[in-house]
Amino acid sequence: MESGLVASHRLRLPLPSAAARHHHLLRHRVPIAAPASTAAPLRLSLPRHLSRPTPLRLPAALPLRPYLPPLRASAAAAADPAPGDDASSPKFLGIETKTLKKIVPLGLMFFCILFNYTILRDTKDVLVVTAKGSSAEIIPFLKTWVNLPMAVGFMLLYTKLADVLSKEALFYAVIFPFIAFFGAFAYVLYPMRDAIHPTALADRLLASLGPSFLGPVAILRVWSFCLFYVMAELWGSVVISVLFWGFANQITTVEEAKEFYPLFGLGANVALIFSGRTVKYFSNMRKNLGPGVDGWAISLKAMMSIVVILGLVITGIYWGVNKFIIDTSSMPVVERKKKDKPKLSMGESLKVLLSSRYVRDLATLVVAYGISINLVEVTWKSKLKAQFPSPNEYSSFMGDFSTATGIATFTMMLLGRVILRKFGWGVAATITPAVLLLTGVGFFSLILFGEPLTPLMTKFGMTPLLAAVYVGAMQNIFSKSAKYSLFDPCKEMAYIPLDEDMKVKGKAAIDVVCNPLGKSGGALIQQFMILSFGSLANSTPYLGGILLVIVLAWLGAVRSLDSQFSPLAKQELEREKMLKAKAVETTAQVVATGNGSIQESLASETSANGLAIKQSQEPESSTPEKSGQQSL
Repeated sequence: MESGLVASHRLRLPLPSAAARHHHLLRHRVPIAAPASTAAPLRLSLPRHLSRPTPLRLPAALPLRPYLPPLRASAAAAADPAPGDDASSPKFLGIETKTLKKIVPLGLMFFCILFNYTILRDTKDVLVVTAKGSSAEIIPFLKTWVNLPMAVGFMLLYTKLADVLSKEALFYAVIFPFIAFFGAFAYVLYPMRDAIHPTALADRLLASLGPSFLGPVAILRVWSFCLFYVMAELWGSVVISVLFWGFANQITTVEEAKEFYPLFGLGANVALIFSGRTVKYFSNMRKNLGPGVDGWAISLKAMMSIVVILGLVITGIYWGVNKFIIDTSSMPVVERKKKDKPKLSMGESLKVLLSSRYVRDLATLVVAYGISINLVEVTWKSKLKAQFPSPNEYSSFMGDFSTATGIATFTMMLLGRVILRKFGWGVAATITPAVLLLTGVGFFSLILFGEPLTPLMTKFGMTPLLAAVYVGAMQNIFSKSAKYSLFDPCKEMAYIPLDEDMKVKGKAAIDVVCNPLGKSGGALIQQFMILSFGSLANSTPYLGGILLVIVLAWLGAVRSLDSQFSPLAKQELEREKMLKAKAVETTAQVVATGNGSIQESLASETSANGLAIKQSQEPESSTPEKSGQQSL
């Protein structure tokens, strides 16, 4: 009875589970990778007699080893398609459609933002320079005492809003005030300019202070135009740098950025060309209007209407991308470690600059560019007003200027890599100051010594003033294109050979001291000259001499930095080659060692599995008790 129960118990429960256990064992003990031509792992079929409900004897000393990682990875790769496969990622023109859905809207946004910026940049100069009771002398005071404080205040407000608003709400909260202001300026503020500008008060102040204070008094006289100037400047720094690039960096991967961000730079210059043509077209509308009609007011309304429409297009694209394209639940979350960028004080920054000749030379480049470009630009705009006193004529010329700048910069960007690769860092870094020196000398020479050349220029239908305007325009066009295509890349390359500590501290010191000094240094020099000599025209000879000294110091710094950079760059290149060679050698050793280990492991696994199969196929014992022990 008892033996019958044991036999019955053994026949009902253990035997099917033993077969299943044996089947499970074989599936996990034979890690045979699928051949490369098959799409699924190799399946193993059991012998027919193992499918019968018979007791199974397991070897007691059979080790249970896990899968080998390379074999498991190969099986998983065979079972699941890779993320980049055509089956899971459809492509158009060789680019994944999911990438195009992000890049194309971003490109359109960037084009519209830069299109607006060119219109605003050209218009702001026309307003403040050609206004009655104002001149180009207003620009240095405007940049220092109005633009800078408002930029700081805006960024403080932006950081406060960023703490309480979502990213999407913050974008709308920042861009809609810009759109509303530019529309209101053209249709409300500009038509009411005579009523809202304190002209009588400005006249009394100028009479009491003297003509040297024409620039500061003009800020009060045409305050709405100055507000437009500041808002146009902020469009470039806030909407482009903060809103657009913040959004682009949020939704693109590093690989996408490497491939498509350079195209945005080329697209910016295409926008510059088209927007320059647009400014030119609307500025020439005055020719088709009757007498007594304010042609500049009509041109201003047309251009600001375009700015408002494109601003709404920008917000519409942003809304559409967030609504229909960006899936926040599937966006890759990339944890980025914050760079160890020390916040140096002014004293600490100066100490870093004085401690390293290399960093001093690099700082000289940054400061010299900022000062020299400001010295020439403001003087050129004063001559531009003298040649084109009408706002429409001034704006039309600025449209041509923007188009030429876009074409020159686009061409120089294409040539920049060739110059760097063929001639090296020293030649590429010398081009920008050389262009500023040659064109600056020609510009100031025409202003100071143009009278003797008047008969010669008359033969070509030009005056010394018009020649100075054209030479100054060439100076600005070529210096800016050289700056974007050569100066900026060379400046960033110069940080590479430095050690990590000096690389971080040197860049922080230049950001603290040199960038503000370069941007405001030229304006401060001009303010001092204007207040000392009474006007910008009277201070022109001294400004020319200062420009010559600064550019020569710039060229000397480039030569000194090249003598230090080139050997360091060669050492860095040799070190990178050695590291790459060492990495390749290490990889080859790991692969060779790994293949040997896999073969040994696979051989031991095969012998063990063969032993298990052989033992499981031996005849069963005729003793019921022994069979029961084995089944347990």
